[in-house]
Amino acid sequence: MTACSIHIRPAATAGIRVKWIGWLLIAWLIAAAPAEVAWAGSPFATGANATQQQLVAILTPLAAVAVMVSGAMAWFGRLSWWWMVAVVIGTVLVFGGPQIVSWIRGLFGV
Repeated sequence: MTACSIHIRPAATAGIRVKWIGWLLIAWLIAAAPAEVAWAGSPFATGANATQQQLVAILTPLAAVAVMVSGAMAWFGRLSWWWMVAVVIGTVLVFGGPQIVSWIRGLFGV
């Protein structure tokens, strides 16, 4: 039988080099970024506004159909009038969302 020796190189030094290269790359990207990027709006507000606009665009025709169908069903006695009221209140909350949020923010002085 022959003895086989396995040489294992420590991988820690390679990991440290990769970390330093990553940190240098991040520092370079931050330094090279234009000033407008640094003072752009908050990502949460931008995402929230985009989501709200998409939600309103999608739900506008659906809300109109839901109000018409639930109204007709309540009129013919196939649905409780409370469901009709719930559909209308839900529609008001979805489409009045920005005004409600600005009103609440005004209450707290934000």
